Amino acid sequence: MPSKKMRPPGIRSVGWALVQAARLHRARTGDRLAKLGLFAGQEQVVQALAAAGTMTMGDLAALLRVRPPTASKTVTRLAALGIVERRAESGDGRVVRVQLTEAGLAKAEAIERIQEEVEAELLDHLDKTDRRRLRKLLRKAARGLAEAAGASGQTTEVDAEIEAEDEAEALPT
Repeated sequence: MPSKKMRPPGIRSVGWALVQAARLHRARTGDRLAKLGLFAGQEQVVQALAAAGTMTMGDLAALLRVRPPTASKTVTRLAALGIVERRAESGDGRVVRVQLTEAGLAKAEAIERIQEEVEAELLDHLDKTDRRRLRKLLRKAARGLAEAAGASGQTTEVDAEIEAEDEAEALPT
């Protein structure tokens, strides 16, 4: 039987390339997060709280696009590490607010540096135009998938701000 050269499934697929890049990006980030005592995924909670200050568990889950039990489990682990603290809202003990501790704020700064390092590695071989184009195309692809999943219309102010920056950078000077 003749031997056929084996190729990864979908090697010519954009989705395949995207998944491979995402896996490598996640692995590079995960290795660095482990040095901070964090697991991949926990940094998203820390960053969300660093940006918002205080959030309800429901708002945090919605922002991260995870189910509330998933957010709660991550917050419980981060609380055990002294990175976040939970407080029941006065007047309604069912509403729990979460915020970073001082240690959590320090972790947030370290996470930001890690992400900048990994981003630099990811984009090292791309010029400014290619970087802008890649970001724009990925955002456009994500919108298409969101629409297909029935989650369209969830563009945030930050999304619009980034798109405006991309357009301004693309204009000839």
